[in-house]
Amino acid sequence: MREQRPLTVAVVGATGVVGRTMVQVLAERSFPVGELRLLASGRSVGRKVEALGRTIEVREATPDAFGGVDIALFSAGGDVSQVLAPEAAGRGATVIDNSSTWRMDPAVPLVVSQVNPGDLEWHEGIVANPNCSTMQLAPVLMALRDSVGLERVVVDTYQSVSGTGADAIAELEGQIRAHVEGIEKTATVYPHPIAFNALPEIDVFLENGYTKEEWKVVTESRKILHLPDLRLSCTAVRIPVFVSHSEAVHVETRLPMSAERARELFGATAGVVVQDDPARHDYPLASTAAGHDEIFVGRVRQDPSVPDGRGLAFWVVSDNLRKGAATNAVEIAEALVARDWVPARARRADPVGAGA
Repeated sequence: MREQRPLTVAVVGATGVVGRTMVQVLAERSFPVGELRLLASGRSVGRKVEALGRTIEVREATPDAFGGVDIALFSAGGDVSQVLAPEAAGRGATVIDNSSTWRMDPAVPLVVSQVNPGDLEWHEGIVANPNCSTMQLAPVLMALRDSVGLERVVVDTYQSVSGTGADAIAELEGQIRAHVEGIEKTATVYPHPIAFNALPEIDVFLENGYTKEEWKVVTESRKILHLPDLRLSCTAVRIPVFVSHSEAVHVETRLPMSAERARELFGATAGVVVQDDPARHDYPLASTAAGHDEIFVGRVRQDPSVPDGRGLAFWVVSDNLRKGAATNAVEIAEALVARDWVPARARRADPVGAGA
């Protein structure tokens, strides 16, 4: 990214798991922050946080807190984003929102940094960050879309508890201790104990039988990939892992695609690392993906249930706090600044397609 003037950046939900990661990623990537405003709910106001070599006091997230802000990174939940994102944008800030509130709004770009950054051109002050499970899936589907086309995708997600937040992390830790001590495991965050378990329920159930989390993967993938009719089904499962989401993906392509060629395509995709040597037990793991920004792909193989060599199966793992949330948000901010699209540009009648 070319050198830029220092910017005033606000992080909303700064004391949460993702908010703290956003601040960390801003520092790691040397984003041109002049002033950093850490905003949160009233209960966190006054807390002192060490960030970017400074001691910063947390302020309350109110409309007036966004005066003079260039970029506002939101990770404080849908209710907060619903109210405060328009307030921030109205005061001249470009909002990058991590909640689901704005993702399917046709006037709001939904962006994965290496898939459809061109969509940023038509933002009107708010840009949506996708669901973490959608995030790691989109780049590998893009590679197949651009090479052989996509007919159908079936994905099963195995999601870590950090996707729920700090309370879920603490609950898993407490249940592990209870198991070791031989006492009953109690659950308050999830409907059942998560330790040593797998819960096929993430978010609320919808009338169609899917959970809201599963339906996010379906609808968001279609929007990001510019494939509104893509046939896609998802089952989302919460597992007792602290960080990183894993996905088993089965794809039916329009044209034949060998496993070898798929590995080449994935390896040539920005931000994707192929880790695929089963004979050496070398494949993506949640534990090793944690702390990294890359999306790891392995277990790439032909799916013989799909005729004519048009079926592929593979395994995708990524850190849900970083690329799945914070890193993509900062990468979006970098793209906006590099293109001089901060503040909002006038929305074009015909949105720009995927690409740079």
